[in-house]
Amino acid sequence: MEAKKIYDGHADLWVRQEPILLSDYSARPRVLELCGDVQGMDILDLGCGEGYVGRQLAERGAASVSGYDVSSGMIAAAKKVGSAQGLDHLTYAVSDLRQGEFGDPEHPVDMVIAVFLFNYMDQAAMGRILQRVRAVLKPGGRFIFTVPHPLLPWIKPAERPFYMRPEGGYLSSVDVPFPGRIWRRDGESVEVQAVHKTFTTYFQALNTAGFQKMPLVEELHITAEHVALDPDFFRPLVDLPLHVAFSIQS
Repeated sequence: MEAKKIYDGHADLWVRQEPILLSDYSARPRVLELCGDVQGMDILDLGCGEGYVGRQLAERGAASVSGYDVSSGMIAAAKKVGSAQGLDHLTYAVSDLRQGEFGDPEHPVDMVIAVFLFNYMDQAAMGRILQRVRAVLKPGGRFIFTVPHPLLPWIKPAERPFYMRPEGGYLSSVDVPFPGRIWRRDGESVEVQAVHKTFTTYFQALNTAGFQKMPLVEELHITAEHVALDPDFFRPLVDLPLHVAFSIQS
């Protein structure tokens, strides 16, 4: 299913001010840590959704955060929440990022983030985005993105609180979309999707786009602190690699 259909139909289930989705605990806090001190930075948030991460970057002192998403429902929600919080240095636009049109190379930015964006597109579209990211980043700027762990569909049963349902094998299913679902701690769940890619896919795409430095790569997972917070919700995911975070300098 197209990302636009997934998110336009259920934008209200994504809107939150506090962590509630599984990945709000297992992935997004680490993204914010990797971003570091963003005081005075200009940042692009690709696949921004309802703006959860971008709002936190703005609150941490970013000079500007420009969010892009294919879902008009998510962008409408992002604008509404950002306005209510008085975050005037947030801007949003509906955009099919797969065409690689965002930002302005004449006015490069300090940082680009893409939190669970590439799992909604094939290699070719991801490559166009990576090339554009290189073009709109300042020299020394940083690109941070997260994706579902490539192996998770094969090692995690199709059960709450997170799964992807694979079709075919690990090597032969590149660019095949896997349907999935991720739960919130209140019991609600939302559809997600992973267009499968291997680790090799990501490394080769970064290299082809012109990123020459070695990225920092981390496999993100549930911690003991998560289990202590909510054993019933988090314990089924102990010792599983859920997501991967990449951080690379231009």
